[in-house]
Amino acid sequence: MRTNKIMDEIRSTISPEMKMQMELSVAIANYIYDILEERGMSQKDFARLMGKSENEVSRWLSGTHNLTIATLCKIGAALGQPIVSVPESHRAVEMV
Repeated sequence: MRTNKIMDEIRSTISPEMKMQMELSVAIANYIYDILEERGMSQKDFARLMGKSENEVSRWLSGTHNLTIATLCKIGAALGQPIVSVPESHRAVEMV
């Protein structure tokens, strides 16, 4: 996980639940960023693909934005791969 000194200080003072949420948000943002990088896409390209402003996409990729399940599904559909997954044995429907 990519970190910085300020984020490390914040992590040391928050509850385990908030720490888990923060780490998951950063991991999701990093994963999306890595997919874009692998495809040679810029944030501007991704914003255009999603029909969103560059500012909104920038917030998503900051790792501090609380993405909804609906938004994660839209991102996964646009990129052609799931962003978050659940073990197959617990799925009600097949994922993309």
